[in-house]
Amino acid sequence: MRIIGLTGGIGMGKSTAADVFRRARIPVFDADAEVHRLQARGGRAVAAIGAAFPGTVRDGAVDRTALRQVVFGNKTALSRLEHILHPMVEQAEQAFVGRARRAGVPAVVLDIPLLLEIGADRRVDQVLVVSAPRTIQVHRVRRRRRMSTADVEAVIARQMPDAEKRRRADVVIQTGLSRNHTLRALRRLIMELRA
Repeated sequence: MRIIGLTGGIGMGKSTAADVFRRARIPVFDADAEVHRLQARGGRAVAAIGAAFPGTVRDGAVDRTALRQVVFGNKTALSRLEHILHPMVEQAEQAFVGRARRAGVPAVVLDIPLLLEIGADRRVDQVLVVSAPRTIQVHRVRRRRRMSTADVEAVIARQMPDAEKRRRADVVIQTGLSRNHTLRALRRLIMELRA
């Protein structure tokens, strides 16, 4: 079974790529969705986050806005949060891969935004980076999240540069040319995985 690590900066097209894999019946582990589950009512991370960051849990779930205000721009707080969440997410990822392996699927995709930053690329067979020109990236994020250009640029500045991600990738899918171009490139990759 091949394990594909899917990554790319905000607004680069990870969600679109993950959806193409899902439609092709290739299982996708969504690290962001797992973080949401861990922080939701009854989630495994709620108690630990509440203890580490008092005032960030309301009605049995993490108040993501309150938590963001605590960790935004605070490297120590962010590191503490990551030490809580990353092992739990990795455990869920390992369970996902184990289930897929037992089911005999030919490939799985791990959709992990910080794949390269946290060293998760060591756990995959192939790193797939989605990439688009900066202007398209900013436009997509502004449209989807209703953020100012300055706020979008601040988020992008905190991420690993796109050029570095592309340099470390085994496969780069350009998502800024056209939707059809992106879909054709992903379908070619899927055919190779099935071959």
